[in-house]
Amino acid sequence: MRSGNPTLNSNTFQDMGAFSGRMATAESATMTIQGTALKTFVLLMIAFATAGFSWVRVMGGGNLNFGAVAPWMFGGMIVSLILSVIICFKPTTSPFLAPLYAAAEGVFLGGISALFELRYPGIVVMAVGCTFGTLAGLLMAYVSGLIKATENFKLGVTAATIGIGLMYLVSFIGSFFGFGIPFIHSAGWIGIGFSIFVVIIAAMNLVLDFDFIEDAAERGAPKHLEWYGAFALMVTLVWLYLEILRLLAKLNDRR
Repeated sequence: MRSGNPTLNSNTFQDMGAFSGRMATAESATMTIQGTALKTFVLLMIAFATAGFSWVRVMGGGNLNFGAVAPWMFGGMIVSLILSVIICFKPTTSPFLAPLYAAAEGVFLGGISALFELRYPGIVVMAVGCTFGTLAGLLMAYVSGLIKATENFKLGVTAATIGIGLMYLVSFIGSFFGFGIPFIHSAGWIGIGFSIFVVIIAAMNLVLDFDFIEDAAERGAPKHLEWYGAFALMVTLVWLYLEILRLLAKLNDRR
């Protein structure tokens, strides 16, 4: 199994599956798709709640108040990054750290969303709608069998995801030395085309995540990995949302 989502890999459930077989045989002690969905909903609600906190601090009566939210926003970003690394290397911590990750990620997302909203009124509602609309559409397509995560599909999406990550990394490092890849951030047709491509790849990662979680549940992965699966979906959804936000901003700049 492969997934473009870096939080999911073939060893995550494989090693734990053996552990589950030794420690728990009851059905209630194994991972289920329904349980993962419920925990994903819990993480999303936590993120929405904390996003409201930083959103209000940015708005500050309708005026840009970046100084009031910057420490919270960047703090949330750093904390969520640290927690995500810990969870990836130690999936058994996911029941405790995944909610904390969602809270920290929410603080960051609330701040950056509010900044976009001040510049492009209405963009956040549209981005949230597009994100969850994409999630619902792909989930229905996956369940109905319209989209299947074949090995070639997995390889293609994973390769594209790695390529996008490397491009962003080169652009980020280059910005410190006075060079970068400017066209991927511009509002020109090349920049818009690039954003559309990234949004598509981010969306396709959801399909890989669905497939991975379904397979893990069928193999009887331990119950606590429902939190890990929910965390993995959150990572993909956050990426998808941010890329849609960037795409909509570029489209607004062309008006």
